[in-house]
Amino acid sequence: MALKTNQMRIVRSPWAYLSAFRIAMTVLCFVFLILPLLVIVPLSFNVEPYFTFTEGMLSLDPDAYSVRWYEVLFDNEEWGRALGNSLFIGVCATLLATTLGTLAAIALSNDKFPARRTVTALLISPMVTPIIIVGVGSFFFYSHPSIGLAQTHLGIILTHTILGAPFVVITVSATLAGFDQTYLKAAASLGAGAFTRFRRIQLPLIAPGVITGGLFAFAASFDELVVVLFMGGVEQRTIPRQMWSGIREELNPTILAVATLLILFAIVFLFVVEWLRGRSARLGRLDAV
Repeated sequence: MALKTNQMRIVRSPWAYLSAFRIAMTVLCFVFLILPLLVIVPLSFNVEPYFTFTEGMLSLDPDAYSVRWYEVLFDNEEWGRALGNSLFIGVCATLLATTLGTLAAIALSNDKFPARRTVTALLISPMVTPIIIVGVGSFFFYSHPSIGLAQTHLGIILTHTILGAPFVVITVSATLAGFDQTYLKAAASLGAGAFTRFRRIQLPLIAPGVITGGLFAFAASFDELVVVLFMGGVEQRTIPRQMWSGIREELNPTILAVATLLILFAIVFLFVVEWLRGRSARLGRLDAV
């Protein structure tokens, strides 16, 4: 019996080493990806206008830390305008992208839709098109005298809608892949119209995918810089545009405070997406039952 136990240990030991190796590689990858971002957080509390750790910070001197750069972010008129522009443009672009992307995904989920794969490829093409091409094309299109939307909030919103809609199409299409069409057929047999079926049955069941796509669309708009460089004027400066100006024109530690808040936003965003993914999976299991 003891001999068999020793043999089993010898057989299982390589798998144990492999498991430990995988865990170690995962931790190393995590540190490699996250550590450069986490360095920004303590630097944003530096009392001095420097982008490096001072002796006081390294010695954990309380006087070496301050929230002055966060106060500048909310008190400075330029940064306040940039934050307002980012939120306004992001929310408007998200609403448009979510609405159009959801309707497009529902239409493309129908197998009888003509040239379905070609249309899908065209809709998601902005995701793989170099952003500078989108920026240049949008500038020349919206700056035409007959349109005149260059250096306007509306022009940026429409361009960000183009960039965000593919995320909605992909997430909603993935959700619709597991949607049971029997519900809609049953509702139709009971006299429910197309809009009623969509509002009362389909939309609540695919809501996790719609919200997830909307969050990705908002993140794509909020972080976008190149389009704003081409399309935006002084009144249309967003947070990424203001950060770009702060790096090129004047090194301002307020950038570190903004970067810290963006990291916090990304963490919250990932948690919400994961929660929605779990909720969607639970709804899928309930449908199966």
